[in-house]
Amino acid sequence: MKKSSLPRPSTFLRTCMAALLLATAAASSSAADWPAKPITLVVPFVAGGTTDIVARTVGQKLSEALKQPVIIDNRGGAGGTVGAAIASKAPADGYTLFMATIAHSIAPGLYKRLPYDFQRDFDPVALVASTPNVLIVNEKVPVKSVAELVAYIKANPGKVNYGSAGNGSTEHISGELFRSMTKTDIVHVPYKGGAPMMADLMGGQIQMAIETSPSAAPHIRAGKVQALAVTTKTRSPAYPGVPTLDEAGLKGYDMTTWFALMAPHGTPPELVQRLNAEVSRVLQQPDVVKRFEEQGVTAGNMKPAELATFIGSETTKWVKVAKDSGATAE
Repeated sequence: MKKSSLPRPSTFLRTCMAALLLATAAASSSAADWPAKPITLVVPFVAGGTTDIVARTVGQKLSEALKQPVIIDNRGGAGGTVGAAIASKAPADGYTLFMATIAHSIAPGLYKRLPYDFQRDFDPVALVASTPNVLIVNEKVPVKSVAELVAYIKANPGKVNYGSAGNGSTEHISGELFRSMTKTDIVHVPYKGGAPMMADLMGGQIQMAIETSPSAAPHIRAGKVQALAVTTKTRSPAYPGVPTLDEAGLKGYDMTTWFALMAPHGTPPELVQRLNAEVSRVLQQPDVVKRFEEQGVTAGNMKPAELATFIGSETTKWVKVAKDSGATAE
């Protein structure tokens, strides 16, 4: 009988253990040397919108802390899902990060198919920020309150357009929730990001939007758009005189937009933990706190495991809301 060419079990076991130890040592060495080159932060919306503003604020500070450039890579399209698909396929080596938003918890309820699984293909790193959305109208729309806006829409069915940063974005689902709760006929106009949408709102091409606070704040302060309500359960310190939609008659309306730093699944845990610690330090810096406060933004504070639980509950909640509203992104 021909002898087996396989090593004896003891030799084979020793070989496997040696290979495992070498791989572990190489990974540890790589993690210890990280970062040794620039880091790419994929932002799934075009430049100038809220996600981009938050990402650049944090990215600049992370660059200083890590002593490597953090390069913002804007990959807008399809309500943030194009950027998510790109980031999900990047190597899990700590050199590609992703700025996720609430839109990525909403997307599974709006799209029949996605080229990635948000909870499976990403590892949570840190909750960066949260902010209310603000119901805003073009200054030429003849209303001063939510009640007047609802009456105006009902008097002009199908003639009032609301803009969003794209199908599946937080502005989209905010508008659909408003439409379903008020039983009004408003028309969704998707853009490739918050910045071009705001430009058309101020220009009068669309009449209303429920936009994230950092994108809307400078235009509200400049009097170029009028704020009628915020989407959170409590009023925003940035707009103390502006009621919540719940106060304005839409009982139970409650939406907070959030932004979370993520990494492709399989990123070494020690890198995830280090990034979480670095982001936590960044968010406590006085100039970051001041900038966020001016924009109506609250800094985040969650460990990776807490963030994973939060994203799971948010996805369950918003997928149901999206389906119940009848909204679709396709």
